[in-house]
This record gives sequence, C-alpha cells and structure tokens, in this order.
Amino acid sequence: MTVISKGDGVATIINVFTVAPSDQARLVELLTRATQSSVRHIPGFVSAALHRSLDGTKVTMYAQWRTIEDYQRMRSRSDTSPFLSEAMTIATFDPGLYEVVEIFKPD
Repeated sequence: MTVISKGDGVATIINVFTVAPSDQARLVELLTRATQSSVRHIPGFVSAALHRSLDGTKVTMYAQWRTIEDYQRMRSRSDTSPFLSEAMTIATFDPGLYEVVEIFKPD
C-alpha cells in the first residue's frame, strides 16, 4: 500500500503520460502489466499507484523506490523495457523526482 509520509527518505517518482483518449485504456493496461509482472519484484520497489484522468488524456503513476539508484536500475532492465517502449509509441512521458515536504489531514 502506498503511504505518503514526510521525511520517509524514499524516492518518489511521479510520471505523467499524455495520451489520446482512444489509447488511455491500452496505456493503463501496459503500465499495469509492467508493474505486476516485473517492476514490483525488483529490489528497492516500495509501492506504486496508477491513476487515469477522467478526460482520457492523462495517465499518472505515483511510485516510491527505496533510492533513486534503485529506480534508475529498474529503468535500465531488459524485462521492463518492452512495456515502456510500447507505451512510448502511444504516449508522451514527463517523469519527475519528488520529495514530500508536507502532509495535510483534516482535524
């Protein structure tokens, strides 16, 4: 389960994919298959949450890795590349590395 905590030291990657609405379901399926079949088994993986926009034009993956190096190792692995390569044929990709600076909850 994804837990967002300030100061937890994990590397947070937020990947925003832009896609044609007609390809959104396919992109969600590709990212789901990649994560279920290989990514989640890679050392350093903490968690991920996959989101799709209601207008059909975006898919966003919020992922946590133990370290930035763990994430970079995953990106270079051959067992994750086919899914990501296929995803790049139907979507553009804007990755970002983040640090949680504050958490807000109701009183």
